[in-house]
Amino acid sequence: MTYTLHRTQVVAQDLASVFAFFKDPHNLEAITPPWLRFRILMASDATVRAGTRIRYALRILGVPVQWESAITHYEENRAFADEQVVGPYRSWYHRHEFREVPGGVEIVDHVTYALPFGPLGRLVHALVVRHQLRAIFDYRAKRIRERFARPT
Repeated sequence: MTYTLHRTQVVAQDLASVFAFFKDPHNLEAITPPWLRFRILMASDATVRAGTRIRYALRILGVPVQWESAITHYEENRAFADEQVVGPYRSWYHRHEFREVPGGVEIVDHVTYALPFGPLGRLVHALVVRHQLRAIFDYRAKRIRERFARPT
């Protein structure tokens, strides 16, 4: 079974600045919840582009996990997508989209993912994973809002 997560938010900044923040793989640490103990182990490029590989370490429910993603799609100042190469999901595809809108930049996250283990995976998704992903993306939205807030 495949699941999706879709999030949209608008920040009051210019497109080039927002995209520059997201294409630096090390900024992912700044928008990831501390309870995941997320850290980047390796990034093949200083900024993402098609073919970039990024390896992370994190903890899911306290269990250490290694994850590696590849940037499989890249359009400067428009979009990029990362796809799990090694990790806890049967599949994970996360498309990041950016576009200018009145008042700033719209950031869209669209994630399509599947869990291993058939019926057990569906149960774990219903009981844990769905809620955990929502909490992670809620945290990300908050940190992104703070990062791009206009000074008062």
